[in-house]
Amino acid sequence: MKISHSLRKKIATCLLAGTMALPLSYGALPTPQAEAGWGNVIGAVIGGVAASQEMEAFINKYDKTEEGRQELFQQLQEKYGVNDDPYLNRRLDTIMANLTAGIGAVDSSIYDRPYNYFINNQQEFNAFCTLGHNISVNTGLFNVLTNDDEIAFVIGHEMGHGQKNHPVNGMRKSLWTQVAGAATGSKLGQYAAAVYDSTQNTRPQEKEADKLAFEYITHTDYNPGAGAALWQHVLEVSKSQPSALQKFLSDHPSDDSRRDTNAKCLTDYSGGHVTVKDGTVSVNGEKFVTPAATGSMSTAERSYFVAGNLAAAFHNGHDKSGASVQGNTVMLGAQPILTCTSNDESASTLADRLNAIKDKK
Repeated sequence: MKISHSLRKKIATCLLAGTMALPLSYGALPTPQAEAGWGNVIGAVIGGVAASQEMEAFINKYDKTEEGRQELFQQLQEKYGVNDDPYLNRRLDTIMANLTAGIGAVDSSIYDRPYNYFINNQQEFNAFCTLGHNISVNTGLFNVLTNDDEIAFVIGHEMGHGQKNHPVNGMRKSLWTQVAGAATGSKLGQYAAAVYDSTQNTRPQEKEADKLAFEYITHTDYNPGAGAALWQHVLEVSKSQPSALQKFLSDHPSDDSRRDTNAKCLTDYSGGHVTVKDGTVSVNGEKFVTPAATGSMSTAERSYFVAGNLAAAFHNGHDKSGASVQGNTVMLGAQPILTCTSNDESASTLADRLNAIKDKK
């Protein structure tokens, strides 16, 4: 369908602003200020079935065509700024490459539309995925999370949204709701505030994206315990630095359930051998270790990383070999389990304990 240049420009303004208001991701995206005359623009754009078809064609352009994808990507960069810090960008490049390969192992369609991505200048804890496999990571995310395993889980979550077309589906659903409302005389001027209301579909989408992120991570070298560790970290930061996550937490109040869901994924991935409760990691129902806190991690957060290593060891059959010690690191077969600090039990003590319990039923 042929779309006029002026109408393209009007819809582009609405599309970009609406996309930014959609909290499909880890944190709520910054909500744009209402623009003068926006209600009139929406009313002019969405006026019935023909207008909805025109909007559908426009959505497809921005989501499917390379021209549209790049146009939207440029708009995002202009709107939120680009952080060119070499260190952060090298880390993001590596994470994106690793995740792309991991996703490609289970979903080769990722290579049909490789993701565009950049670090923006926003200081809130957030990352987001929009139409056309366009991803942006807030600078603030790197201020809250310091290890790449947890950052990779966040970005894997966003890529899960993209792989399952959540941005498009959410927009399309809201669009049809508004078109139906227009037919009955509802106020389309309210579209800007309502069309991307996360209550319509975010909850199931978030659950699906978390599940996908866990699956993707297991096809990389990142620790599969990172998902549970991430949410544990977020819960702790929310208590010590509530302002850092105020907006994020207001949009995603179930962080403890997301942590526990990921912990269950770990148990399932291990074949039922590994569990975590209150910072204690158990193997086959018997205590293995309560890891000491470090300068960057609490006992609880660190326990999920230990559990992630153990889950990977059991999943990949390393439990068939004995536990051993390399320096201060406990090994199970070829899989490192944890590197002991001065506040942990000794590596030899933990290796002996693991050997005693790893084969119990």
